[in-house]
Amino acid sequence: MLCCAIPALASLPPPGPPAIVAQIDQGHFDAARKAIETALAQPGLAPEAREALEFQRERMHRILLDFTLTADEAKARIRKQIPDLTDAEFARWDQAGLLEHMVIDGRTLYFNRAPSNLYRLSAEARNRRAVQTPLGDGPNETLNDHHRAAFREALATGKAGVLPMRVRVTQTVTVDADAVPAGETVKAWIPYPRAIPGQQDDIRFVASAPAGARVAPADTLQRTAYMETPAKAGQPTVFKLTYELTLRAQSHPIDPDKVVPATITPQLDPFVQERAPHIVFTDDLRAFSRKVVGEEKNPYRIAQKLFAAVDRIPWAGAREYSTISNISDYTLHAGHGDCGEQTLLLLTLLRLNGIPARWQSGWMFSDGDYDNIHDWGQLYLAPYGWVPVDVTFGQLEPKPGDDPRLRWFYLGGLDAYRIAFNDDYSRPFVPAKQFPRSETVDSQRGEVEWRGGNLYFDKWDYHFDWQFLHGRNDK
Repeated sequence: MLCCAIPALASLPPPGPPAIVAQIDQGHFDAARKAIETALAQPGLAPEAREALEFQRERMHRILLDFTLTADEAKARIRKQIPDLTDAEFARWDQAGLLEHMVIDGRTLYFNRAPSNLYRLSAEARNRRAVQTPLGDGPNETLNDHHRAAFREALATGKAGVLPMRVRVTQTVTVDADAVPAGETVKAWIPYPRAIPGQQDDIRFVASAPAGARVAPADTLQRTAYMETPAKAGQPTVFKLTYELTLRAQSHPIDPDKVVPATITPQLDPFVQERAPHIVFTDDLRAFSRKVVGEEKNPYRIAQKLFAAVDRIPWAGAREYSTISNISDYTLHAGHGDCGEQTLLLLTLLRLNGIPARWQSGWMFSDGDYDNIHDWGQLYLAPYGWVPVDVTFGQLEPKPGDDPRLRWFYLGGLDAYRIAFNDDYSRPFVPAKQFPRSETVDSQRGEVEWRGGNLYFDKWDYHFDWQFLHGRNDK
């Protein structure tokens, strides 16, 4: 079983003053800046309060990196695929909430990914494209032989972890040349896999460049390998990490009639609780839950209903999580979300219904050239224990001759083509960062800083390479 201990938070920004957080969420940046300056000038301000205020100022900077497009610029991007787009069409889609934007100090700015997200959110817009190209979902988002083999093997053997395959992975973080002054020490944390029985194990560190990477203890909930090296003038600073591990698909054939409400032990209790700011049982979430769940009492069938409801919320590229003050609430009202946003919404709804639920995330890949960072979760179903859930992959579509239970493969199952770095969100690194992270919720791309401060994502890039050593027997 996974470690359930919840350590104290560190190296993560404390919550900001609610009034200032609300001002920023409402786009009143000038007023928020003035309020922050006034608060920072107060004598005897506690260090934690100062850090919270400074992060809210940083949050505005990050929002402005995500929201850069004027209406004309957004239209120009859409016209690359819909050349005859009319202003009236744009206005109608905008009014329907299909083009994410913020009004910041009276100026309407569109999210950088709003034009491309439009085609995922609107069938009308999708069909208006001059060239009908696929939207590029991952290979395991459609029912395939890997799912079928995992399901069959689990039924035949009684084991939940099946189809082992051995993989060698190299992760790279490349910091822009001169992002840090020459001679200064650049510090990097690269995500590193956790050992999880039945899911991934036999992890072997192979090499790092620079040498001497410090791998966090096995029980670190957001695990990383730490490296540092001096910056050189005019040259990018490159960090590389190579490791091997064995991955398994998971399949838990669940009989709904055998599922009973879990006894909430001290170990399970944290996973049915609210955890501000991103898991909060708001009035709107309670109303949504009541509408979806109705009078259902069986925990598995409740989970099915909630899974299906969140699955209906379309995937769309997301703004940076650190810019969002409450991710589950945001996702409910935005009407779209990426994998982490959908997962946090589902976890909140499950916990609201007394079903223990927790986070997991990392990186997914394929037999071909597809890979991506990804978030999913787990829920606790008595008498089965913790089982995976990936609401972004959602319900699969069985074909004639398939076992109909494959529809719910991702409610209790997981493909093997993913590596988990994190068994919780917003947890501290070992060693701890000195400055607030670029990603305050997840940990997949890495983190970089120097003594002058954190280096945000616009100052560096990341990359994954992988090689199969043996396995991939899906037949």
